[in-house]
Amino acid sequence: MRKELSPKPRIELLETLKARFEKNMNRHKGLAWAKVQSKLEANTEKLWSLCEMERTGGEPDIVGYDKKTNEYIFYDCSPESPTGRRSICYDPKALESRKEHKPKNSAVGMATSMGIEILTEEEYQELQKLGTFDTKTQNWLKTPSEIRKLGGAIYASFHYGKVFVYYNTAPCYFGGRGFRGSLRV
Repeated sequence: MRKELSPKPRIELLETLKARFEKNMNRHKGLAWAKVQSKLEANTEKLWSLCEMERTGGEPDIVGYDKKTNEYIFYDCSPESPTGRRSICYDPKALESRKEHKPKNSAVGMATSMGIEILTEEEYQELQKLGTFDTKTQNWLKTPSEIRKLGGAIYASFHYGKVFVYYNTAPCYFGGRGFRGSLRV
């Protein structure tokens, strides 16, 4: 199934992204919106993924440009963990292992269905250089396979002027823990 927006939502999303881009130029110095918009309009499935990021409260914005691949890099830039992606465990395996009080979804499952990637620890550190994020919430991070094989997963938040990375069992979930995503266009 091709994931594509109809004309009205597409125009509304592009207007929202443009306004956010212009308001937060510190996140993407030297980039021009016209080039970004042209690239977005040529990648309808990526535009759909950005719409999903927006719909779930992520407030996506450009945080970089990869010259080697000619791709703009979007991250969720909402002040706190995206509201539509909280109270979830880490991945489908963790979700399946819960016998009682299952959350509705998992971070990896949602990211996959949205066509985005969960931020890595390094990407999360880079995000925090662009502003102050997650002083009241936490976010699952892409977990190294050696940790996941042992039943764990990592998450992070920002307190006391520092990023803190923690671990938990992957099936665990809390109301204030979600995930941030990235998308390359």
